[in-house]
Amino acid sequence: MSVLVNKNSKIIVQGFTGSEGTFHAGQMIDYGTNVVGGVTPGKGGQEHLGKPVFNTVAESVEKAGADTSIIFVPPAFAADAIMEAADAGIKVIICITEGIPTADMVKVKAYIANKDTRLVGPNCPGVITPDEAKVGIMPGFIFKKGKVGIVSKSGTLTYEAADQVVKQGFGITTAIGIGGDPIIGTTTKEAVEMLMNDPETEAIVMIGEIGGNLEAEAAQWIKADGNRKPVVGFIAGQTAPAGRTMGHAGAIVGGADDTAQAKMKILAENGIHVVSSPAKIGEMVASVLK
Repeated sequence: MSVLVNKNSKIIVQGFTGSEGTFHAGQMIDYGTNVVGGVTPGKGGQEHLGKPVFNTVAESVEKAGADTSIIFVPPAFAADAIMEAADAGIKVIICITEGIPTADMVKVKAYIANKDTRLVGPNCPGVITPDEAKVGIMPGFIFKKGKVGIVSKSGTLTYEAADQVVKQGFGITTAIGIGGDPIIGTTTKEAVEMLMNDPETEAIVMIGEIGGNLEAEAAQWIKADGNRKPVVGFIAGQTAPAGRTMGHAGAIVGGADDTAQAKMKILAENGIHVVSSPAKIGEMVASVLK
């Protein structure tokens, strides 16, 4: 059991023959991920990294049975790539692209709302189920199989948390990098909910940041759900000045509830084990699991 991706996922790479797509697809294949091909319009019929290249996502679904897509397409074309994948019946779409215009993502969100698909990202590191499938840009060697799920807006902090959890003697079930843009596919709450319902996940690490209300929504849901599994929380951006975008496009303090301090307070009030420094994530996971 795992969430989103596993060893049976049939993965295609959109933007397969570009430099980013080539590099990361190669890493994914080396990790053992079941990459069944890629899509680059106009290059269908060729072979790349020992895998077939298709002209369209629909063709990859028809000929290779693809059910999962990872997108390395430039920002101007990435929204179309997401909608094409949704149209073709891809079940899990993971978009790595950074810098997609917000107006484009508004259209994407509306377009996929009624489709049987789940979008992760954009501007995210992807999803990894250790020893089964790495669908993203994360360094695979850090992740070991285990019983802790990770949900994070930050790529770097995902790897940091995984490293600490592994060093404490616990591994990871699935790590989901949801991305830090203002409009994303899978929210913190939705990602947490998937891990709560995963029988192999015994604890969850939830990493958020300033801006927006995704962490508050997730925290309130966790409490309403009865705090079934311990959740360790960290909020990045504790020293960020109000009104300035920090790193991620969505990391901007708009109101009093968007600050790191306010979010940490909400998390704690809803029974989440909040740490004030990312260096303490592993220790806290160990203490809640012991």
